[in-house]
Amino acid sequence: MSTNNGRPQGFILVAEDVKVISHKMILALEQSGYKVALAEDGEQCLKMARSLMPNLIVLDIMMPKIHGIEVMKQLRADPATKDIGVVVCTAKSFETELNYATALGAYDVLIKPFTISALTGMVSGFFESQPGKGKTVERQPGADGDQDVEVFRPTLRTQSKCLTLWGTRGSTPTPGANFLRHGGQTSCMGVTTENMVCIFDAGSGIRDLGLELMKSNIRDVHLFITHTHWDHIQGFPFFIPAYDPSFKITVYGAQGFGKDLKSLFSGQLDVDYFPVQLENMRARLNFVQLGPEPIELPDTRVTWEFANHPGATVGYKIELGGKKIAWVPDNEFLEGYTGSPDLISPDHERVAPYQKMIEFLSGTDWLIHEAQYTNEEYASHVGWGHSSLSNVCLLARLAGVRRWTVVHHDPSHDDQFLESKLNLTRQLLQHVGHPIPVAHGYDRMTEFLYPDES
Repeated sequence: MSTNNGRPQGFILVAEDVKVISHKMILALEQSGYKVALAEDGEQCLKMARSLMPNLIVLDIMMPKIHGIEVMKQLRADPATKDIGVVVCTAKSFETELNYATALGAYDVLIKPFTISALTGMVSGFFESQPGKGKTVERQPGADGDQDVEVFRPTLRTQSKCLTLWGTRGSTPTPGANFLRHGGQTSCMGVTTENMVCIFDAGSGIRDLGLELMKSNIRDVHLFITHTHWDHIQGFPFFIPAYDPSFKITVYGAQGFGKDLKSLFSGQLDVDYFPVQLENMRARLNFVQLGPEPIELPDTRVTWEFANHPGATVGYKIELGGKKIAWVPDNEFLEGYTGSPDLISPDHERVAPYQKMIEFLSGTDWLIHEAQYTNEEYASHVGWGHSSLSNVCLLARLAGVRRWTVVHHDPSHDDQFLESKLNLTRQLLQHVGHPIPVAHGYDRMTEFLYPDES
């Protein structure tokens, strides 16, 4: 190869379809003294290689019309082009492609993003007939700088408040292979802060929550019961912290239609039903009847409102970290209505009985609410205390909630059914004009509640 004032002379065909990259390569190579032509797809590259006969082709693998590997195969199969040098330049660092390129006689491989010095150094090595070392140039995040960039390693902040759904099934636990994705534990949610945990309902999911609490330093527990139906209290006898004298557990609930809250829990642990009675639990237990005033706890405020469900049933709103989160696992909104949500306006007579709940949920950042029945199922379950899917979509719009997680899944709804139901939910929210983020809750679903930084 001849030189001119010490500068290398050679003809290079750049085969690259991304203009930003091809312009960068051409400018660098021309400034280094090379003659350069550009092909923007694999078909054009083959034509130009045969007509122009370059010394070297800098070839991208992901080329339009003809793949870069196929371009190399055809170059090597043609006696006229088989000796043209090739440097493969690609963002694909997979071993399959690199092995193909090496087997087809590529001089070397340049991994995108690359530095200018890496490109010109490799090209210079080719023209100076320096043997390739069989190594590819390492990917360099700083495309225009030679200095190494330290790997960015983000760390999950786990010291913030967090919310975990420990049970998202309604009515009865549902073990089995068809329920693995969403889980089969009945209603339970935990909101954990540095020194305290607020638990909402004591379904079978509270057992796993209790086992995790035993590993922590938290000993202050506040248990809020929406109502005392079996699927919301059945896990309490298996809540291990209740047997540990180092725990202080305060249980909150609404006044029922006869027995007080302590009597209801004592009855659950009657000797005819369970081998251990309430008086045998060694934790410091305190039962509190909900009153009109909010429950004020460190960094946390809890309020409540009656829900439409058999018995003295409530929903809770938790305010912490500048966020409002509502837990309403049992609530039959628009009881008996099976028609289209399009026919229900905010001032419709059917809405009036539910105005308190709508106001209670107004502006909620995160609504955790049931939608146990499809519309078809609801028609035969009116008065059972659970809502149809489209009626809750309407509730979300009327209350202006910003996000919704569906819980209290019907025990007959397996994972496949729930996946289809969730897609329908998203369509219905679009239909009612309130396309908020919606997801199905699942056992051990956890989210950290970072404070507002705005």
